[in-house]
Parts: sequence; C-alpha cells; structure tokens
Amino acid sequence: MPQNYRLNWNGRRLWTQGGKRRAAVGLQLALEHILAESNKLVPLDEGTLQRSGTTSIDEENLEGTVTYNSPYAVRQHEEMTWRHAPGRQAKYLETAVNTSRTDCARIIQQELRRWLS
Repeated sequence: MPQNYRLNWNGRRLWTQGGKRRAAVGLQLALEHILAESNKLVPLDEGTLQRSGTTSIDEENLEGTVTYNSPYAVRQHEEMTWRHAPGRQAKYLETAVNTSRTDCARIIQQELRRWLS
C-alpha cells in the first residue's frame, strides 16, 4: 500500500538550487535509512528479496521511493498468514516507514541545517 508524505517548505531561500539540492540529499539519506530498516524485517530465505530493494529520487520534485523489485515482493509484503523466520515479517516496508518517521525528519533537517548555517 503506497504511503505518501508531503513536506511544505516555507521561505524563498530553500527553493534556490542550493537548498533544493540539500533537501534532495537529505531525502536520499532518509530513503536509504528506511531501506536499511526494512531490510532488517524483510522475509529472508535466499536473500533475493532483500537484494532487490532500491531507492530512487526525483530531485526536481523532491519525491522519492523505496521499492523491492522481486516478482513476489508485493505478495510477501501483504500476506499476513505466511510464517517467517524470527525477526522477519510481512509489512516489512510499511513497518519501516512508520517507525522511521522521526528519524527521517531528523535526517532531512540535519542536511538543511548544514546548508543554512
């Protein structure tokens, strides 16, 4: 299930190339954090699903995604009745997004602070 988050910027300075670039760096780092957290939960047999995880970012629109590209990624994510190894689970990406919100905001904030100071 896709989840979208919107961050509204206040102030002209942030929309200059430097500010936008730093926000994009922060967003990329936040996405990588989510991927790392998700990889701790992703069902693991041979590691194919875990290795298929990637991040991508559209710097112009400051939008990014974390995806798993194996043919069974969605089914593994949504099938709540399947058994997994200890510490592994369905809803691996959704859980990582929900538990990482504060960390991601902090990561983006740190990048912008570096630029603003």
